[in-house]
This record gives sequence, structure tokens and C-alpha cells, in this order.
Amino acid sequence: MSAVTVAPISSTDIGAVRKLEDAVGSVVRGKPEAIRASIIALLSRGHLLIEDIPGVGKTTLARALAASLGGTFRRIQFTSDLLPSDIVGVSIYDQSGKVFELKRGPIFANVVLADEINRTTPRTQSALLEAMSEGQVSIDDTTHDLEMPFMVIATQNPAEHYGTYPLPESQMDRFLLRVSLGYPAKAVERELLRERAGGDPVNRLTPVVDLATVRSLQDAVEAIRVDDALIDYAMSVIEETRRHPAISVGVSTRGVLAWYRAAQAAALAGGRDFVVPDDLKALAVPCLSHRLVLAQSHDSLGRARIDAERTIAEIVNRVAVPT
Repeated sequence: MSAVTVAPISSTDIGAVRKLEDAVGSVVRGKPEAIRASIIALLSRGHLLIEDIPGVGKTTLARALAASLGGTFRRIQFTSDLLPSDIVGVSIYDQSGKVFELKRGPIFANVVLADEINRTTPRTQSALLEAMSEGQVSIDDTTHDLEMPFMVIATQNPAEHYGTYPLPESQMDRFLLRVSLGYPAKAVERELLRERAGGDPVNRLTPVVDLATVRSLQDAVEAIRVDDALIDYAMSVIEETRRHPAISVGVSTRGVLAWYRAAQAAALAGGRDFVVPDDLKALAVPCLSHRLVLAQSHDSLGRARIDAERTIAEIVNRVAVPT
């Protein structure tokens, strides 16, 4: 084992995670994997990309997670005419005080929903890079820190071709996880119809954890221990992505660090202070597949995602798991 001293996971930590899962799950029905992924991204200080067809609950998941936290939430509807200043803000000259005052953009929030992120230009998409990587934004040569926790939840529709701009690799690499929701089961969808008679259920959610608790959980993730054998296993998978014939660009160093951190968060969410092989295996596809550049080009974003996920799954199944 690695020589790391860690405090045992407290019942308070586990209880806070369960409260989050239950609160989001009361609105987003029948999607426990997607809910767990969103919480793992939050605990890892990461960001989440939800890619799916319209109308299956992408925005609802983001709103429900934000409503369950005791922080601020802002939604940005991405369009072709959106400017970087519409996201980060702008300095406005105050005539009376003869100084420039910052008018903060919607990026200054704890949870930011970037809705239909691929509908805006790459220049505007890049306005998120500094915030997602460093938790700060630069406006007129001045750096402004964002309040922690800070999380971007972005949605995009893989079936759209008109009026969309594919996310560049540098932007995709900033998302810790990529998930999809899919259609709900028939019984779940029927129950949703019955409940909608009472209005939007997200509006009835109240915070179940405060920001201090979230920050404490994020600190606890960093103390989760990872056996050296699991580190070697992770590196073997990453090396395979860099020499696989179907992949032209494999997983980056940022990608393997994200995978490592996500596995630590999954262990904490599972009530453990150590990572097991299943933590890494379960997160390989959502954490690594969107970071690949496939050797064969695809006309469809959805088809590219399917092939990337299939390739990662094949590599993970082929690499021997430590015992």
C-alpha cells in the first residue's frame, strides 16, 4: 500500500453524499448512474458534460443538483451570437467615481449550467477554459477568483448538425466526466406524467448540504488512498490508448489525473477510504472516452461517442486487473 495516512470516512460524509443522491433522485427518476456521476464530478472539483437527445432530463439533472446545494446557480443559454463577455462579465466605467467597475457575468456562481454549449462559437466556448481549469477568470488584465465550490454542467445534443460547433479537444479535456441519460423506463415516465400535475418538482427542492460541507467532502476525496498496483493498472490502460490503432490521440496526462481523482471520489461515495479496481473500471468510459481523438473521422457526434466508448471498454476489458 502507498504510505499515506488518512482519517476514516465519517458517517457525516457518507450521510451528506446520500442526502445529495436522494434529493436529486427525487426529481431525476430511474437514472442512478447519471446522478452518481454528477456527484462524483462535484466531489472531484470537476465538471460534467451531459450529451444526449433533447428532452430526456439533461437540464433537469443540472438544476436539481444545484438546488440541492446551498449555493448560487446560473444558467447560460448558449447561442451563436453569445460573446465571451456575456459569460465572464465586463468592466464598465463609472462616471461619478471615475473608476472601472466589474459587472460580473453568470460564470460567478457555484453551479453554472452551460445549456447547449455546442451552439456557440469556439471563441465563446474558450471563455470557459480558464474558469474550468483554474477557478478564476481574467478581465481587462485583472484576475478574479471564483467562489468554491465551482462546477460547470454543460449539455449538448449529439443529433444536431445545423447551427452547432463541435467542442475542441482542449474544451472536452476540461470535463471530468461525460454521461448520457437516455429515455426513462416506461413505469418511470408514467410516474413523471402523474407528478407533473403539481408543477416542476425541481422548484420544490431545498438545499440538503451547505457549501462548507461540499468543500469538506472535496478535501476528503484527496485523502482517499490508491494502491500502487492500481496506479500501474491505470497507466497500462492509458498507454494502450496511446498505441491503439483506432486512436490517433490517446488520453492526456490531465485525463489520467482526472480518472484517478474520480475513482477517489467514487470510493468516498461508496463509503470507503480506499479505491478498488471496480471504481476505476466503472469510470473508465465516462472519464476517458471523450478525451480520445479517433483515427477514423465521423460525420455524427453520436456515432463518434459510441465508437470511442466501445474502444475504451475493449481496452479496459483486455488489460489485466490487479488482484
